Amino acid sequence: MNIKKTLNRMYALLEAHFGDLGWWPAETDFEVVTGAILTQNTSWKNVEKAIERLKQKDMIDPVAVKNVKLEELSQLIKPSGYHRVKARRLKTIAQFIIENFEGSIKNMKSMKSERLRKMLLSVNGVGPETADSILLYAAGKPVFVVDAYTKRIFARHGITDDEASYEDVQSVVHSCVPKQARTYNQFHALLVETAKNFCGKRKPLCEKCPLCIILPKCRGKN
Repeated sequence: MNIKKTLNRMYALLEAHFGDLGWWPAETDFEVVTGAILTQNTSWKNVEKAIERLKQKDMIDPVAVKNVKLEELSQLIKPSGYHRVKARRLKTIAQFIIENFEGSIKNMKSMKSERLRKMLLSVNGVGPETADSILLYAAGKPVFVVDAYTKRIFARHGITDDEASYEDVQSVVHSCVPKQARTYNQFHALLVETAKNFCGKRKPLCEKCPLCIILPKCRGKN
């Protein structure tokens, strides 16, 4: 298999099917950061509920998050699940942005991707997927975000294997797909929509999936 050709055909076919998805749905860059923390181990619908509650209290701001009492913040984000843990993580990332970037995501954008990623990964509660979501969707860096949906689709179509690490999957995309923030943004969104609509974990709808037009040997059919 020519992986580079396959990935680029996959991108083109999915974009033709779904169109421009315009991710990440947020009004401000710090809302993206907030969403990246809250979406850990929960659905986006739950995140939206928590973010709306934060907006009602003018809490989509690093200084406001830093200053609010932990228990109050925890209750506001309760719909997102693991709210006590996530409240601490939100406070930690807010403090990080204040201390290192004067509370401005705009200041983060001027830093090189590699250095910024290393700094983000040093923050308690921020793993590779969360860090890369912040890099791509908040800071506009050309870094591909890998999630369970991506791993599932790639493994089923033989692009990577079931045991591929986060870094392995990301490296494949970085080496085969044009390194542009807009492209990585759209590709990640397209894969998420494909997984949600067709490539289910237990009951994939392979006969309806647009990818099966070009990649008929999907392991999801087994």
